Amino acid sequence: MGKHSHCARIRESGIIVVVRADSSGELVDVAKALQQGGVGIIEITMTTPGALGVIEDVRGALGDDVLVGAGSVLDAETARATILAGAEYVVSPVLAEDVITMAHRYQKVVMPGTFTPTEMFRAHTLGADFVKVFPANIVGPGYLKDVLAPMPHLAIVPTGGISVDNIGDYIAAGAAAVGIGSALVKKDWVRDHKFDLLTAAARDLRETVEAARGA
Repeated sequence: MGKHSHCARIRESGIIVVVRADSSGELVDVAKALQQGGVGIIEITMTTPGALGVIEDVRGALGDDVLVGAGSVLDAETARATILAGAEYVVSPVLAEDVITMAHRYQKVVMPGTFTPTEMFRAHTLGADFVKVFPANIVGPGYLKDVLAPMPHLAIVPTGGISVDNIGDYIAAGAAAVGIGSALVKKDWVRDHKFDLLTAAARDLRETVEAARGA
């Protein structure tokens, strides 16, 4: 699958799960549980210990069953390293232009971080496939709706403070997808290996997104 199919897959899912765990093995189990619940887009942040190895391990264990991306990427060198490790998309908390350029070089999906309408427009002009809005909880779903009114072409992905209770509001406001982390992947579930609960929660979240899109 190529870049365009990966973009379509992210849009179709509507959910990007930011995952963290104490080991590659645990993270593989988390990814499997999410995939079984119908959520197959995961983001492994570069703040994860041994992140590059984790990306390789998850790709090796699950292949194309999940779409693995790298998060918290701040520069071109790190972007390249994550891509060579197997990341199919690259996410940054900031508008790092060299990250966009590097992702383009390798034909990977890129999602830079923005906050203001000007930053969102700039990211889109530079060729961002998606525009991450972070931290989204500061402004809420209404902000997305207001921004999209004059710029409906933006594929906005709000991240930060997203919960199972408000994810539907962001989707209904026009988000192309939403980034969610510990509100879905609860630390005690991972610690106690209660992956069946994670699968059930992922399935419920997917239903919430689909309902919001149909509203």
